[in-house]
Amino acid sequence: MAKIAFIGLGNMGAPMASNLLKAGHELVVFDLVPEARQKLADAGAFAADSAAEAVENATVVISMLQTGKQVRDLYIGSGQVLTSASAGTLLIDCSTIAAEDARAVAQAALALDLPFLDAPVSGGVAGATAATLTFIVGGEAEPLETARPILESMGRSVLHAGGHGAGQLGKMCNNMLLGVLMIGTCEALNLAVAHGLDPAVVSEIMKSSSGNNWVLQVYNPFPGVMANAPAARGYEGGFLGDLMAKDLMLAMNAALASGTSTPLGSMARSLYTMHCANGNGGRDFSSIILFLQGGRLD
Repeated sequence: MAKIAFIGLGNMGAPMASNLLKAGHELVVFDLVPEARQKLADAGAFAADSAAEAVENATVVISMLQTGKQVRDLYIGSGQVLTSASAGTLLIDCSTIAAEDARAVAQAALALDLPFLDAPVSGGVAGATAATLTFIVGGEAEPLETARPILESMGRSVLHAGGHGAGQLGKMCNNMLLGVLMIGTCEALNLAVAHGLDPAVVSEIMKSSSGNNWVLQVYNPFPGVMANAPAARGYEGGFLGDLMAKDLMLAMNAALASGTSTPLGSMARSLYTMHCANGNGGRDFSSIILFLQGGRLD
């Protein structure tokens, strides 16, 4: 079993770290929130007082943060991960950030003989909890094969997208499509309900027809349709609207850089940006249905 340092114990990181413990790995954890560290310590991990301390004797470092700036600061800046880790330590960043941020960290890491993988995930909090995540990995093949059994302790699919930054590009494209699918599903359900149809019945119709998609299968945005979806608990938890807006902005920046036409992605970014500006950024991204309904669910 590996000695793993896990940094970032939020909605995604905490259940991922828990699954590493369940798999028998020795785990050292760090988060800026003391309560998050203590929860994992109560489950059997060792809680470090800093990121630098967490990685000192680790053979593998895994991070799960929210922004590219946080990742750069952790590895290259004040977090001192690169200067605290031993040569040969495998670094795996599971955050969703810009490809250029991932490449910058990879370049700095490789200069110190520290193999680095960008490995953002798909599957949400439910997937993190159930260890059914998909890892979309950028980096070299050899460190990926070293990482694979560890990643498989937290997920069921590990996909190699290409070189450094490719994992981020693959995740960015996936989340752009997810944002579009969520909005489209919300629009279809709203239209059906406006004409007196039962949203649960319409959801089954679409699931059995050509409109079927992941949102309908596991993440229905309409309250009362799916018991375990965020819509059933007031859109609390799950994948925050702020994070979807951030990911859509990453996609739009990439589209601008390559001159690629993404009109639906651009519209999705605008809608999520407005929705979050109305105070909904801390709600699950399926709460976009509230924006489309003018803020009501009656």
